[in-house]
Amino acid sequence: MPNLGPKTELYEQLASVAKALSHSVRLELMEHLGQGERSVEALAKLVGHSLANTSHHLLLLRRAGLAVARKDGKRVLYRLSGDDVVDLLGALRLSAERHSAEVENILSGFFRDRDDMEPVSREELLRRAKDGLVTVLDVRPADEYAAGHVPGAVNIQPSELGKRLKEIPKDHQVIAYCRGAYCVLSFEAVAELRKKGFNVRRLEEGYPEWKAAGLPVRSSIP
Repeated sequence: MPNLGPKTELYEQLASVAKALSHSVRLELMEHLGQGERSVEALAKLVGHSLANTSHHLLLLRRAGLAVARKDGKRVLYRLSGDDVVDLLGALRLSAERHSAEVENILSGFFRDRDDMEPVSREELLRRAKDGLVTVLDVRPADEYAAGHVPGAVNIQPSELGKRLKEIPKDHQVIAYCRGAYCVLSFEAVAELRKKGFNVRRLEEGYPEWKAAGLPVRSSIP
């Protein structure tokens, strides 16, 4: 086999990273890892796969440099290797939305039909939150909220909205956010709150993108 030049070697390594991104389960795992560090067991439950299968996908992400792992007793905990990995996923998403007819059909048939108001950018949310003009609603599970959230955000999952509506002021616009641009929890929350007469919109992206942009975050974990 002929010796590879440095340029070819570099492309070989870039191809290995691209290969790690080429499976839907690994992309979903990366979305969950974007919320914070998680055990293999927790990730397997979230994606609905066996421990062995989940461990295999996580190992491929680690080998590609997209995730890192550490041991905590008998558990193995994973997290993304850096905020730039969130940027990489965002670039993949935007490119697919612009150039893939299949992605456009899915977006038009599900997400956009459920979000007929213009989503709010993170810059607009930051500005309006500083002025006290909005109530920020984090609809992720409580453990993800505890690991990190937008400052001042109220944590209410969609299944709890019916019994916790009094915690959401009706004289403020509500902006809901979730795990990312394709997280259905924020769409569900927006739809439910609109039925109840709230002025509510959805954050264009999610918590990982907010954090990766260097914007302020808070944690409830000591």
